[in-house]
Amino acid sequence: MGEKRLELPQGTLDLLILKTLELQPMHGWGISERLQQMSRDAIQVQQGSLYPALHRLERRGWIKANWAISENSRRAKFYELTGKGSKQLALETSDWNRLTGAVNEILGTV
Repeated sequence: MGEKRLELPQGTLDLLILKTLELQPMHGWGISERLQQMSRDAIQVQQGSLYPALHRLERRGWIKANWAISENSRRAKFYELTGKGSKQLALETSDWNRLTGAVNEILGTV
């Protein structure tokens, strides 16, 4: 029996999307699949959460989108990290590390 899937805390999805796009541009389905793969199936992002997050990040200028042909020969919107997005990723990663470090201290796991 597999482990329970995790519910993401508010704002975490944005950080995970930015991190996923750090390596290469990807289309929405690819981002979702990559997050699931990297988390060993603990995180599954539904379309109803993913696409609003992508549009929000695009409006903020942290990612940009271009239409291209996907690996299965379909037209898809590919998202990529912008310079502004790279800076935001660094800031959010630092904040996340501070927060999780503090929580670990409180829980006595460090």
